[in-house]
This record gives sequence, C-alpha cells and structure tokens, in this order.
Amino acid sequence: MIRRTFLSLAIVAMVAPAFAAELEIGAKAPTFKELPCVSGQECSLDAMKDAKAVVVCFTCNQCPVAVAYEDRFIEFQKKYADKGVKFVAINCNKNSENLEVMKARAEEKGFNFPYVYDASGKLATEYGARVTPHLFVLDGERKVAYVGAFDDSQSKPSKHYVADAVDAVLAGKKPATTNTKAVGCGINNR
Repeated sequence: MIRRTFLSLAIVAMVAPAFAAELEIGAKAPTFKELPCVSGQECSLDAMKDAKAVVVCFTCNQCPVAVAYEDRFIEFQKKYADKGVKFVAINCNKNSENLEVMKARAEEKGFNFPYVYDASGKLATEYGARVTPHLFVLDGERKVAYVGAFDDSQSKPSKHYVADAVDAVLAGKKPATTNTKAVGCGINNR
C-alpha cells in the first residue's frame, strides 16, 4: 500500500507541470525581446520604454475565460493608450496555437494591442503565470505593481483590479490591491 502510494505520487510529480512562483510585488519584471507579433513585427519590452505603465497579459485563443475577456482588453487599451499605457498579450501555449491562428483571431476581434507568441513558454515560467488570462501591471521602472485577475467577474465586474492598479501607478501611488487570484485555463507550455 505504501509503495503504491509512493509510486502514484512519483508519477504525478513527473507529469505535473513545474511552475515558478508569481513575481513578487516590487520585483523587476523579466524582459522579453524579439517575440513575433501578429502584426509581422517583433515585440520587446524595451520598445515600450516610454510607457508610464505596461500591462502584460498571458492569454490564448482557446480558453473560454480568456476569450470572454478579449473585448475588455480592447476597451482597456482604447481608454489607456492616450495615457501612456501599453497592453501586450502573450500567448505561450503549445497545444494547437501558433502565430497564424493567433493572427486570424486578432484580425477577427480587432485587437488594438500587440499579440505576441512565445513558443518557448519561457516568459510564463519567468513571470509565474499559470492560467489564461493572468495579468501583470508594471510601473514606469518595469517593477511589478499588480498580479492577478483583470477584474472580479466574467459577467458583471464590480472591481476593476488592472484599471485600478494602472490608475494608481499613473498617480505615482501603490495600488490598493496588489494581488488577486487569476482564474482561467491552465497554461500549456510544456
């Protein structure tokens, strides 16, 4: 019995994905460069150096939760683009997602933000992203100011975590809420 339990745990440990911890609030965000974007260009965090804040969103095309948020991401970018805020969506899933599928989705939805592909999955691991969507608000120094969900409800949100965090960063303050639990489909980057 003990041997069978040990064997079962060993098998689970081997097949369970290894996740890094989410980035700590105040930590310097991992940089990224030369990621292919659906626009045909490459995307890098350094290219957003003039942004007062950057929202990094790990997302994908297939997760119903991520898809449910796409219109809100578009509206967010419309509202904050003139305030010096950049929103970048990163897909790092390795299942049936690829740049061509992403390009079709971005065109269909009219994404107004960079949608990039990290085929290595390295960034999700470095950021500690576990689900789609999983969001990280970075301040002007590219330090993490907020980690978690976009808001508190897929249907009728009453708390707007990312917008509130960005507003605080733009005002030179620490967000009132710095961590929430991101909810969505597990990232498949292995």
